[in-house]
Amino acid sequence: MIACGSQLFLDYVHGNSPLVEAALDRYSQYGDDCPPTLRQAIRHSLLAPGKRLRPLLVLLAAGACGCPPRAALPAACAVEMVHTYSLIHDDLPAMDNDQYRRGRPCCHVQFGEAQAILAGDALLAQAFEILADEVQPADVAVRCCQALARAAGPGALVGGQAADLECAGNTGDLARLEHIHRRKTGALFRVSLQLGGLIARAERSRLDALDAFGQKLGLAFQIIDDLLDEQGNASSLGKSVGKDRKQAKLTFPALLGEARSQQRAAALIDEAQAELRAFGDRAGCLQSLAQYVLERNH
Repeated sequence: MIACGSQLFLDYVHGNSPLVEAALDRYSQYGDDCPPTLRQAIRHSLLAPGKRLRPLLVLLAAGACGCPPRAALPAACAVEMVHTYSLIHDDLPAMDNDQYRRGRPCCHVQFGEAQAILAGDALLAQAFEILADEVQPADVAVRCCQALARAAGPGALVGGQAADLECAGNTGDLARLEHIHRRKTGALFRVSLQLGGLIARAERSRLDALDAFGQKLGLAFQIIDDLLDEQGNASSLGKSVGKDRKQAKLTFPALLGEARSQQRAAALIDEAQAELRAFGDRAGCLQSLAQYVLERNH
């Protein structure tokens, strides 16, 4: 049950998710040069029902900095494309070897490994095309491309996934685990907020506050994700559960236990919300989103 503290964000989702969905649908209407199977594979994953937290973070950050959220919609879609690419590739047999994602068979299950790899490649490339073409002015587009490339690269998203694959058999300590997920999960949370702030041409102090919020929010999200893998069910999550324990992966419940993991997530959310005080009422939906992350059950 979602507590009232999350309701402001849920109302925002109801009003703004359709904008994101329509834009993603429009961006994935490819011309004749795109082979039909590749088009189907991309749309199968990109348009699957999801929480869309990362694109909504872009819109919310722009709004908190006084910019109309619609101005940040191309950047929001670019982030979602990078996120979807990462899920397609993470699910591959050579990586996490998952079968279901967002309530559907994984892309490689439905279309084969080769098409799944190509679908991820295409989404990654298109994300930067959208930023370069549609973010204005040009200097802001350049900064957005730089930020997203850094967040998706070897020192962030990709590096975090590589470190996660190397960290088998529950080996490691809390510092190592947090370092992995500040990259693997947290990098896209942070860049989503940064893109919204950049498009709003926010001052450095506000960009720094959004970044601090994103660091804490992303880590809390991963802790809850680990807990849901232990406690949740596949039908509500739309993906397999219990796989972390079966694969002896290093997770927060494995290191801290479930109760301490929940406490750590709650403390991080409190710290994240405190980072937004300077934004006043404009950060209400971001505050509510943080509460949703803590309370989510899917």
